[in-house]
Amino acid sequence: MRAAALRSAAGSLLLLTGLAAAPAHGAPGAPAGRVGPAGAAELRGTAVAAARAAERGVTFAACPDGDDLPGGMRCGTVTVPLDYAHPDGRQIRLTVSRVRATRKDPRNSKHQVPRQGALIYNPGGPGASGMYFPLIGFMPEWKGIAAAYDLVGYAPRGVGRSAPLSCEDPGHYFKGPAPAPTHPSEAYKRQRIARAKAYARGCARRVGGALRHYHSLNNARDLEVLRAALGERQLTFMGASYGTYFGALYATMFPSHVRRMVFDAAVNPDPGQVWYRNNLAQSAAFEDRWADFREWVARHDDVYGLGTTAREVQAGYDRASARLAAEPAGGRVGPGQLQGAFLQAAYFDDYWPHRAHALSAYLKGDPKPLIEQAAPPTENAEDDEDGGDGTVGVSAQAAAEAENSTAVYTAVECNDAAWPTDWRVWDRDNTRLARTAPFETWDNVWTNLPCAFWPAPRQRPLDVRTGPGELPPTLILAAERDAAAPYRGALEMHRRLSGSVLVTERDAGTHGIAGGPNACVNAHLEAYLLEGRLPARRAACAPHAEPGPTSPDGRARRPEAPPRATRP
Repeated sequence: MRAAALRSAAGSLLLLTGLAAAPAHGAPGAPAGRVGPAGAAELRGTAVAAARAAERGVTFAACPDGDDLPGGMRCGTVTVPLDYAHPDGRQIRLTVSRVRATRKDPRNSKHQVPRQGALIYNPGGPGASGMYFPLIGFMPEWKGIAAAYDLVGYAPRGVGRSAPLSCEDPGHYFKGPAPAPTHPSEAYKRQRIARAKAYARGCARRVGGALRHYHSLNNARDLEVLRAALGERQLTFMGASYGTYFGALYATMFPSHVRRMVFDAAVNPDPGQVWYRNNLAQSAAFEDRWADFREWVARHDDVYGLGTTAREVQAGYDRASARLAAEPAGGRVGPGQLQGAFLQAAYFDDYWPHRAHALSAYLKGDPKPLIEQAAPPTENAEDDEDGGDGTVGVSAQAAAEAENSTAVYTAVECNDAAWPTDWRVWDRDNTRLARTAPFETWDNVWTNLPCAFWPAPRQRPLDVRTGPGELPPTLILAAERDAAAPYRGALEMHRRLSGSVLVTERDAGTHGIAGGPNACVNAHLEAYLLEGRLPARRAACAPHAEPGPTSPDGRARRPEAPPRATRP
């Protein structure tokens, strides 16, 4: 599904991510990776490209947006083949960013820390850029890791300046105000089917024959070339959300090239789940996390006045949605924008106070907080006034970035695996699911429906799996109630990567937990990256404190202790 801002390893940096999901119907592709003769050409092509990259290296200089960046961050490019089966054919450039290891021990300024190489990060998506990741080293929680590692981010193929993809005019991207029916009519379904078909045609028209080469297997191969270009004998990598999936593909294809790998908010790599069935599991999990949020709001009825039960909070949300359908707030926020804003709260609990305050204020007659949080970004995000004609201009840059991210997401997910091509399969599965999980089910469908009509050939998902001793020990991090990456996926990743260790944040649901507010999780992360030290096969951390409610004047109260009761 289209993701909200994933901040896991990036702490307070807003990084786009996502997930989605696929299976029984659709054209199968060729086997890939190291298994089967059809993948042999790509494997040879990867070796050729990596050797060339190792010889050329990366020339780092000032970043294109250097005026807006703290000192020390530099940017460069790495050249990779569009098609690894033909490494001498068309080439594309991936943009890369880096901040050198500080070598400064944050606990003892007189002590120098040995450099351990480059730590490459991917924030997920597909369609998210990691170009700003190196700035994470300025945050206190990351200074220890930043002392030992060059922090390296990059924009994967198709993202940002890395051979960017586009499937529609960005000027048409922010369609609003939009509806968000939890039980759509047949007429509305026909509209969305037509839109999905048009979007798939637009991707084929604007990208052409290159469209088929944007997929997870090539993302893993690109990672191998990036490793070589940086002069790293072995890869140290952290992937979040979707980044865990192609990180696992890399581990399966190039296990001897792995030094250390962190999988944060691990997705289910089972080939039978990629990607359609993962979406169904995700929609069900979002319903549980949406309930967590409503229960939290109900516990703070003295602040928000939205009811003392989750059912009453839901009723208030439904009233707001109906009112927005009749009269969009500020002319821009309809039910679809409301749902999108509250979906972010299902990803990150630090959104809970702000979203609850906005809903409460709107129902009491003040739409401004909701407009600020849910409306498409404007040219001047600090000034929501209209231009004199009663309209507000949507930021062209924000629209272009969002359209590009969606295009890459769609291309990668649709290319990765077979999807149902019969609408009746989608309709049957999701109508059934929406009876018990209405919050996100149909929005997830509309996000991924272009894959039913996709014009490019599909890959056959690689069977992620490593044998005993084949892969160095790896670290998997997961929150037990993560909705975007349901916990079962972390268990499956752990089962398939021999020697991996799973660290679970119990009774918590933030999507991505590395470098966040949980000191126990961060201690495991540092011990692994800095010392190569891991706990037993599995370990658990108590949940981080819940956020405190925001008072009507907008000030946040202190965070609360974790709830006493835990769910199974």
